[in-house]
Amino acid sequence: MDTQAINLNETIQKLNKNVLDLLSERGKNIFFPKLGILSQSAQAKGKNINATIGEAIEDNGFSMHLSEFDKLIKLPLGSVYPYAPSFGKKELRDCWKEFIYQKNPSLGTTQISSPIVTCGLTHGISMSGYMFVDEGDTVVMPDLFWENYSLIFDNAYKGKVVSFPFFKNGGFNIDGFSETMDTIERKIVLLLNFPNNPTGYTPLISEINLIVNAIQKQVDQGKNVVALIDDAYFGLVYENNVYKESIFAQLCNLSEKVLAVKLDGSTKEDYVWGFRVGFISFGVKNGTPELYEALENKTAGAVRGNISNVSHLSQSLLFQAYFSAEYGADKKDKFITLKSRYQSIIQVLADPKYLEYFTALPFNSGYFMCVELKNPLNAEVIRKILLDKYSTGVIVFGNLIRIAFSAVPKSKIPELIDNIYLACKDYIEQKQI
Repeated sequence: MDTQAINLNETIQKLNKNVLDLLSERGKNIFFPKLGILSQSAQAKGKNINATIGEAIEDNGFSMHLSEFDKLIKLPLGSVYPYAPSFGKKELRDCWKEFIYQKNPSLGTTQISSPIVTCGLTHGISMSGYMFVDEGDTVVMPDLFWENYSLIFDNAYKGKVVSFPFFKNGGFNIDGFSETMDTIERKIVLLLNFPNNPTGYTPLISEINLIVNAIQKQVDQGKNVVALIDDAYFGLVYENNVYKESIFAQLCNLSEKVLAVKLDGSTKEDYVWGFRVGFISFGVKNGTPELYEALENKTAGAVRGNISNVSHLSQSLLFQAYFSAEYGADKKDKFITLKSRYQSIIQVLADPKYLEYFTALPFNSGYFMCVELKNPLNAEVIRKILLDKYSTGVIVFGNLIRIAFSAVPKSKIPELIDNIYLACKDYIEQKQI
């Protein structure tokens, strides 16, 4: 093991040995290299002759670039062409950290880490797997989850996804959540995704404390917990009785044995899917700047060893947008549009005729909702009928149909739901022939 990794591990061990125990072997071995090329390049910065950096530089000292881009990009050259730090642009990281506090007021003065910039949420989740999941480790999540989780935790890191039924009695299945954690010894890796993809469900205010208490119960049994919190759709909550902050705010001050890892970003929050900018932030009870700095160095080392760094241009564009006069109003307008589509689908589904063929799973937030088909309907066959006869595309999981109402104009939502109804009717009639 490199001495730089050893030093980071010793710091974490001294400040919170539980966090060190949560790290995977990769996580323990990783470090951000402050010696070698990066150190020598930093020492040469500002010198009359600098032959250290692996970039092409014009005679005038600016980054070499094609002039065509000058017509397309209205940002300073230094905010576009040079490599961004593996940690991410400091000003953007500081800004996002302030946003976390603004959006989660119950954090109060709890200390959290500075966010590390990732190439979107998928990369952030992958880096979390790198840091915390060893081969054979169990990753607990509800049974309705984004398929990339399996690719990351099962296929890439050889962990084992273990799920529990998401819903019970029309709400979050606290019993299933607790019982699944009870079966795991020593180290628990949780994946919590609210608003959830594919269901569009966020726990109610009344359910959040139950979830937190269930995690505390595991701590009381002597277990360490790392909670990976996928906040990709953060802020898109459409009902007043739904918890509007991130559960990160509750977990990062729960126990010294619970490490909360917030995975969020601009992708959905700021409607920039192609920018590929996400963040990883850490919180643990009694966490100190020194502890967080060690985790930040390890995470930045994982990023550097994986993709080097995230697009400088994307980070600079976002940072500029956050200080524009229109930013807040623009975001509010997009939220109103999505909420109106949500309200429309609620209204349409109130028609009892649809209960003949399907029922809606609980939903209250995000981009999606699911309908559960009744027997003997076959979701995959119905999906193909929708494509071929009704020019309508949906996603199916088992006997569920996922509807991305975020992508459908409000005016077409009645037609969408009716097309599903008609496709189900067609299926039954074909079966009876």
